[in-house]
Amino acid sequence: MSEKKDAKVTTATFARMKREGDKITMLTAYDYTMARILDEAGVDSILVGDSASNVVAGWPTTLPITIDQMIYHGAAVARAVRRALVVVDMPFGSYQSGVRDGVAAAARMMKETLADALKIEGGQEMIPVMSAIVNAGVPVVGHLGLTPQSVNKFGGYGLRAKDEAEAAKLRADAKALEAAGCFAIVLEKIPASLAAMVAGEVAVPIIGIGAGAEVDGQVLVGQDMLGMGGMFRPKFVRQYLNLHDEIADAVRRYSADVKGGTFPGPDEQY
Repeated sequence: MSEKKDAKVTTATFARMKREGDKITMLTAYDYTMARILDEAGVDSILVGDSASNVVAGWPTTLPITIDQMIYHGAAVARAVRRALVVVDMPFGSYQSGVRDGVAAAARMMKETLADALKIEGGQEMIPVMSAIVNAGVPVVGHLGLTPQSVNKFGGYGLRAKDEAEAAKLRADAKALEAAGCFAIVLEKIPASLAAMVAGEVAVPIIGIGAGAEVDGQVLVGQDMLGMGGMFRPKFVRQYLNLHDEIADAVRRYSADVKGGTFPGPDEQY
């Protein structure tokens, strides 16, 4: 049974939703205004993704975004949210150098954003730092499959875990993340059959993005779902609006009204 609409979503809520087969909804947001809309609309979780590097700052990868910038976006989102579980990405370079640096960065991010959880990319190689962060009292979401912080190692954004060896490693990684204390795992851009297998093998919720329907929930970049990216339309994205064209049309009409002298009108002046 679903919880009350206004009840705060927690890590315990995620666990219950997995047990009861209640699908989890997650979308990204990077600012107060969008986060407030998503929260009021009833989304279960808001991810403050390091995809802000692409969507907000215009960089070609997620690598340039800094911990200070992620804190800025995370705090703005957390201030807007009353119900959804707020998860903030730990950016590239904030945890890869080891346990001491990772725990310090995680503690700072939680203190300065007031988020509910953090997300960390990587498999068994990241277990020491993930375990230490969890043991420090920070809820952690894992992230496997296409991990954008490793785009240069992968050589692009193609489908991951297509061959047996990588698929077997991903399954082992998911079990290791669960054992390390991750309360959920994001699987990105992997075969749907493999994602379904992983969802059945671990007790924590599996949130998919380009990972098929047989997982415990879905996450999309909010701007992609709303059609704000123009021609950028990955196969796994379903667009529910075409805000790119709607906003452009509104701007053209505003410009025409200003240039034509019809805005502001009599009722829009003091």
